[in-house]
Amino acid sequence: MLPALNRLRSSKDFARVTKTGYRASTASLVIYLKDDLATQSEPQIGFIVSKAVGGSVARHRIARQLRHAIKNHLTIIPPYSQVVVRVIKDALDKPDYSSELLQGFKKISQRMGVKK
Repeated sequence: MLPALNRLRSSKDFARVTKTGYRASTASLVIYLKDDLATQSEPQIGFIVSKAVGGSVARHRIARQLRHAIKNHLTIIPPYSQVVVRVIKDALDKPDYSSELLQGFKKISQRMGVKK
């Protein structure tokens, strides 16, 4: 479970992050990042797992895997930012999304001009 400070909840925030900011795609994820927010000091993260990925059980399993994977990578997300992770297909051959998250954040940091 992510701490309450790190959860993105508002539909307006989800819309703002997905329509503006930076975007990077991997094989089964699209990561959106909006980094110019001065309202909070901790990054906020939200997940979108559509019905196209699978039924309710599969979607919730994927959301739990993503929350667990991103909790370990909170230090690589810039403070004052909001992140939305959209699952575009289920990664059946991989039990977790940790490597794809790292790959996506690496692409975003390159687009932002940050060398990591």
